[in-house]
Amino acid sequence: MRITLQRVSHAVCRVDGSITGQIKAGLLLFVGFTATDTEELLPLAFRKCTELRIFEDENGKLNRSLLEIGGELLVISQFTLYANCARGRRPDFTHAAPPDQARDLYNKFVDCCKNSGIFTQTGIFAANMQVELSNEGPITINLEF
Repeated sequence: MRITLQRVSHAVCRVDGSITGQIKAGLLLFVGFTATDTEELLPLAFRKCTELRIFEDENGKLNRSLLEIGGELLVISQFTLYANCARGRRPDFTHAAPPDQARDLYNKFVDCCKNSGIFTQTGIFAANMQVELSNEGPITINLEF
């Protein structure tokens, strides 16, 4: 499981011109899965994302987590996180999980986020999405589980 996490002041996802998810201050999570991933990874990934101390405290230090600031989540499925560009000019996506497995894991990860009480929005799995964001900091972190 790979997550590219971005701290944002706001983010919005659109599909066919309609907003499917929109957040204020919080985290935009691009989430990808590989064939060996299992749902046992999901709580660990969720905790890591929401407990990372990447938000400023009253002294301007990165000392607060998403949970501590009451931030929001926008979770976007992103199979291209498993692109292999080692050979040629066309990325190879064979390490990405098959669509049915990835959809199941993605939906369970989103459920984990929503069940925590954190305001959580999403894109649409396998759709052509347009994601707009204002990366705060900028802070972008790649996580692998």
